[in-house]
Amino acid sequence: MKSTESTSSAQVLKKAQPEEFDLVILGGGTGSTIAAWTFAGEGKRVAVVDRKYIGGSCPNIACLPSKNIIHSAKVVDYFRRSKEFGIILDGFAIDMAGVRERKRRMVRGLNNMYMENYRKTGAEFILGTGRFVAPRTVEVTLADGATRQLRGANVIVSTGTRAALETIPGLVEARPLTHIEALELDEVPEHLLVVGGGYVGVEMSQTMRRFGSKVTVIDRNGRLMSREDPDVCEALRSLLADEGIDILLNARIQEASGKSGDSVSVVVEQNGMEKVLKGSHVLVATGRNPNTEGLGLELTGVELTDRGYIKVNERLQTTASGVWAIGEVAGSPQFTHISIDDFRVVHANLTGGSRVTTGRQVPYCLFTDPELARIGLSETEAESQGIAYRLFKVPMETNLRAQTLSETRGFVKALVEADSDRILGFTAFGVGAGETLAAVQIAMIAGLPYTALRDAVLTHPTLVEGVIGLFSSAGSARNFVETTGAQISAA
Repeated sequence: MKSTESTSSAQVLKKAQPEEFDLVILGGGTGSTIAAWTFAGEGKRVAVVDRKYIGGSCPNIACLPSKNIIHSAKVVDYFRRSKEFGIILDGFAIDMAGVRERKRRMVRGLNNMYMENYRKTGAEFILGTGRFVAPRTVEVTLADGATRQLRGANVIVSTGTRAALETIPGLVEARPLTHIEALELDEVPEHLLVVGGGYVGVEMSQTMRRFGSKVTVIDRNGRLMSREDPDVCEALRSLLADEGIDILLNARIQEASGKSGDSVSVVVEQNGMEKVLKGSHVLVATGRNPNTEGLGLELTGVELTDRGYIKVNERLQTTASGVWAIGEVAGSPQFTHISIDDFRVVHANLTGGSRVTTGRQVPYCLFTDPELARIGLSETEAESQGIAYRLFKVPMETNLRAQTLSETRGFVKALVEADSDRILGFTAFGVGAGETLAAVQIAMIAGLPYTALRDAVLTHPTLVEGVIGLFSSAGSARNFVETTGAQISAA
């Protein structure tokens, strides 16, 4: 009997020992997914834990699904403009279930591709809820209630962010849409109230309007995409207004009632006056909160910032030895391409190199139609920093490829350092803006003067060819007092 008890105790002790890995990754976003494949491909034993999504939010509920549905809305726009292209239609109808299914097919294909990459590289993907139970040790609760303990020589936290819901009376009870639910609609909302005039709010407003919704945008700021230059903000406002979208600026939701998807009302305060807006659905797009609650970080020595993000240094090391954080949960700019670069930083620092996040370029693209894309300094940023620059700006209608596409709305502009030919920043609001931006960004990476693009031989007719015309235009000099940013001359 004594021997049996001893054996049983030994088995329990053995079972309680964590499984050992070279790298444990908590959260399966794009940066951490590529990290898993890369480290595993280099012979490391790697495990990735995610509670719901293969590949994280980007291929499942965010970047790619939203662009899929945005493109369906672009096709709708082509149908509406068919006469402009010499095509006569007797009418058409929107099948939102079909729009959703096209998106779902893409997501299923991406999930299969991701799992195949896991199989090829040897990294292990674990679907479950993970939390720290000790330094560098993660306990995973699986769907069937079973648990596993994983201990890594290093651990990467990449749990991302979630849509923020403000503490507005009645808002939670109204069950508002976030971007996740908006991308799963199987019907066109009769009247969509969009709270927030940032990335998600602007993109989804135009998309749903094109599908046939009446749309009202409510934003607390005085401009849509308020951090951009005034000419950019006005161009976006004009775009949405021209498509029949109602826009309320300097407006705040005071309370909400009803149920989104049925009937919902919001009380809005604007310029000291209150009004009641009624709609069928409400979409909240007012920012993001980090996913750090319930992770057991207090057991590891990982500290948080005052905003709840994981505190990291320029090498993306946390305050706990052997624990790293990447992506949005680490307070990095909220773009998938930055999450991927975060992985590169960590990979370099774990394989004998030295790489930091300091000073890196952060390009972005807003996928409205037309697109808005920017890299480097905006005029507003240059002025606030007292940086003198030459401004080059031309309308999209000067781009001959845009003329062939009947897509001439918008403009492109660039900032060039006043006392040199160095490109400081580039903004495009126009068709194919994201692709055109890449050409300018590569020139900036290479340290090329703007004259290299001005004098380049680029294929005709292409959208990127427009940078020749841009940098051939006369640049107006703008000088600013360094301490105040005030303009003192312009020629």
